[in-house]
Amino acid sequence: MYLSYFGLNDNPFSIAPNPDYLYMSPRHKEALAHLIFGLRESGGFVMLTGEVGTGKTTVSRKLMQQLPVNTQVAMILNPTLSALELLGTICNELGIEYKDKHASLKYFTDQILAKLAQNHEQGINTVLIVDEAQHLLPEVLEQLRLLTNLETHREKLLKVVLIGQPELQQLLKRNELRQLAQRITARYHLLPLSKSEVAAYIGHRLQVANGDVSIFSKATIKAAYNITGGIPRVINLLCDRALTLTFTKQLPVVPQHLFVAAAEQILGDDVVKQRQGKVWTYTLFAIFVAALAAGYGVAALNG
Repeated sequence: MYLSYFGLNDNPFSIAPNPDYLYMSPRHKEALAHLIFGLRESGGFVMLTGEVGTGKTTVSRKLMQQLPVNTQVAMILNPTLSALELLGTICNELGIEYKDKHASLKYFTDQILAKLAQNHEQGINTVLIVDEAQHLLPEVLEQLRLLTNLETHREKLLKVVLIGQPELQQLLKRNELRQLAQRITARYHLLPLSKSEVAAYIGHRLQVANGDVSIFSKATIKAAYNITGGIPRVINLLCDRALTLTFTKQLPVVPQHLFVAAAEQILGDDVVKQRQGKVWTYTLFAIFVAALAAGYGVAALNG
């Protein structure tokens, strides 16, 4: 509705995973570097965690683009599976033919191990990526660990990438999963965008859609950081709604008060007030500390 009004040729803040709008902040690049390094090591697992909407899927998509061409990737998007169902899904992803009447943990495991050995002989790397891995049951994670037992003198024949929310870190601290935890060669926890990164993120998405960051006032950009906490998915939702409200008011630039109104519509008044209150409290504290330091300096000079 607002695209032609702001001179945009596409919706810059759609939450659909359009690769054209992929923004790799320094934090996302660092996370990607950790994963790539971990996959090159001899261990079987690498792990990426982060809060909802911080861009874990963005990093995983970029990782898949940068894997060597001689890599076969199996992707698990629904980890709420039993151990038997998980092994069956891995077989499907790796193109392994099997007979349903023979389905058992041992049967599927033997089929997968044979495929891993075959890939290795043909010079093909095998990578399994599990999204939303915090939902995996401990016994399913243990089954994954057993799959990584097949190895040469130099490396594991199956590398596993676990992607999940912070609860995944707690899950792997369980005593029965300590062997798996010891095999993780690289871990990275993805934090939200910083204040400067939020401005760059919004500017990047607008530029791809033939727009300009000046559509949002500087005060609005600041409010976007304070209210969203730097979570990309939330930034998209609020910026899209704010552009709609600005269009209905026929204003040339998204003002701060309309961005706040958009946030209240989506997040709720109480959430917005709470987040703005935290910023105000922090500001008062910073002023108090600065004043205290200045007073100490004056006292030292007088002394």
